[in-house]
Amino acid sequence: MDMNAYLSMFIDESNDHLQSLNENLLRLESEPEELSIVQSIFRSAHTLKGMSATMGFEDLAALTHEMENVLDLVRNSKLKMDSFIFDTLFKGLDALEAMVQDIVGGGTGKADVTTIVASLQTILKSDYSADKAADAGKAPAAAPAVATGAPSSMLLDEFQSSVLQQSIESGLHVFHVQVAIRESCLLKAVRAYMVFEVLEKAGDVIKSDPSVQDIEQDKFDFRFSVFIVSNVEHEELQQQIMGISEIESAVVTPLDAESLAVLSTSEAAAAAETLEVSKQAEAVVLEAAPPKQEQQSREAAAAPRSQNAPAAAAAASRTIRVDIERLDALMNLFSELLIDRVRLEQLSSEIKRNDLTETVEHMSRVSSDLQNIVLKLRMVPVDSVFNRFPRMIRDLAKSLDKKIELIITGAETELDRTVIDEIGDPLVHLLRNSVDHGLETIEERIAAGKPEVGKIFLRAYHSGNHVFIEVEEDGRGINQEKVLKTAIKNGVVTEEQAKLLSSDEINNLIFAAGFSTAEKISDISGRGVGLDVVKSKITALGGNVTLHSSFGHGSRFSVQLPLTLSIISAMLIKLGSEKYAIPLSSIVETGVLKRSKVLNVHGNKMIEFRDSVIPIVSLSKVMESPDFDESDEEETEIVVIRKGDKLAAVMVDDFIGQSEIVLKSLGKYLTNIEAISGATILGDGYVALIIDPNALIK
Repeated sequence: MDMNAYLSMFIDESNDHLQSLNENLLRLESEPEELSIVQSIFRSAHTLKGMSATMGFEDLAALTHEMENVLDLVRNSKLKMDSFIFDTLFKGLDALEAMVQDIVGGGTGKADVTTIVASLQTILKSDYSADKAADAGKAPAAAPAVATGAPSSMLLDEFQSSVLQQSIESGLHVFHVQVAIRESCLLKAVRAYMVFEVLEKAGDVIKSDPSVQDIEQDKFDFRFSVFIVSNVEHEELQQQIMGISEIESAVVTPLDAESLAVLSTSEAAAAAETLEVSKQAEAVVLEAAPPKQEQQSREAAAAPRSQNAPAAAAAASRTIRVDIERLDALMNLFSELLIDRVRLEQLSSEIKRNDLTETVEHMSRVSSDLQNIVLKLRMVPVDSVFNRFPRMIRDLAKSLDKKIELIITGAETELDRTVIDEIGDPLVHLLRNSVDHGLETIEERIAAGKPEVGKIFLRAYHSGNHVFIEVEEDGRGINQEKVLKTAIKNGVVTEEQAKLLSSDEINNLIFAAGFSTAEKISDISGRGVGLDVVKSKITALGGNVTLHSSFGHGSRFSVQLPLTLSIISAMLIKLGSEKYAIPLSSIVETGVLKRSKVLNVHGNKMIEFRDSVIPIVSLSKVMESPDFDESDEEETEIVVIRKGDKLAAVMVDDFIGQSEIVLKSLGKYLTNIEAISGATILGDGYVALIIDPNALIK
């Protein structure tokens, strides 16, 4: 079997576990006494180590193992977390992420992590260790209620015994699980890993024989056993293990307090006295119990899922990973179907046969439902972008010696994958700007009568056919006087122009290329790049970014983005013999303009619209139309378009109507015309260029 076939799955799973580790470490930093978080961190680290070892990435597995050793001390209350341990673990996570990215790029995942490993080993060897926990009420040494005779390697130390005893007292199940893999299995370590996946989803593995490391390195003889704490019944756990292929048998034995006492190393002498009894009891379990349990397990695995199947297993079976390229191929195929649908609708209206019309209408309804499903398949929660920011804010706050709380809302809001892929960098710029320029130092906040902890709000929500993402902070706000001075000094505006600017227009000067009010350059900001990049990037996505600020109280950046870039609603228009499409999301309204209503303001054509004066754009001149010139017309149709708060009227020849169109990239064609964002194929087979309204409004 080619292990490379699992590489894509390994990368996806590794990224998920690394993100989970980051999030849970941040949670633990704010709640250092919450051991349930440590258990979650330990499980993720343990799973990542096992996956890495199975795939042959030894450096990745070795570093994770060292981190796991530290976490093991923490979860067993032998070690208390402090800032040095947190920083070391975060550095370890950064190294793991770099290794995984190296693997993504085709590398071997090797890295020099000697410094991090040395720090981790220092933590293990130093006097971090807390006093050993007091014994948790040992049960009297007596023969176990169930068979627990075991070799010395399966004896529990006092901390393992304590954890299991406390689990029983809190109402959880403790099981001894014995698993045998078929001797014909070629990759028994992989099957063992799959068993551990099931066990770790069902609860916490406390001890394994042989050790987990030996099992991962294939150093076991087709059999292994573990102690596990779980909240599922032993029949369910056994059924889940037997559902894995090439598993010969799985014996799940419930344990009680009396059984655990015999297995405790502190009771080793008593256990030795009853060894013969234990061996006989074990023989009974191995010889008598497995056939019946194995038969039940096989029947359960072969039978259809019952109504009482575990909810977690049912939920897992309802989710699958799909390669992005397959979704792109599906979207392209549906795009072709949509083009043919429009063509059929046009032919049907020309032929006017009832049976053909009914069939085409039914196909239109079905394809519309299919369109909604295809678009939803491509929708991804913005959480996939947001979840990396808490760690970034934490590191920035430490480097700037500020106290910052990041509050995220609406992370479940969904966007098209093509948009998700592009918004990460702009949001990083906005957040770094908020941390560095927006929020004051602790001393400045106290002097201003504010809490010493600054707040940054990251919000996402739907509105109409758009998604809005807001970055807001309660910092110092925009100093408009300073912004104007800098803008005039850098030649962004003249002194005469500055006098005519409104408050919002002054604020938006910070989006100008090369603009920066930073008094010194740092690694975080102040190099004169960032916000202009943000604006151009979001504009290229068909979106818009605006800024609202109150001096002394904070600022809010609002990013408006289209839900999808693949299929859009558009207004089809004519310019002589040529056809164009204008996205409906940018259209305010349409109308007819008489030449007598055109105003001439400083040499520019303007019209009155809704109690304001807006510019007129001649689309025929922008597109260099060969057979249409609106200057010869007494009246012409107009489309009023919007870009943020700015409006403009675009003169066109005629309206064709509204239609769903498929956005196709032009690649290297027509790159000299800024007002074109792509093309589409119409129902009559002709190609129509898609107008980019953002490029028409300066």
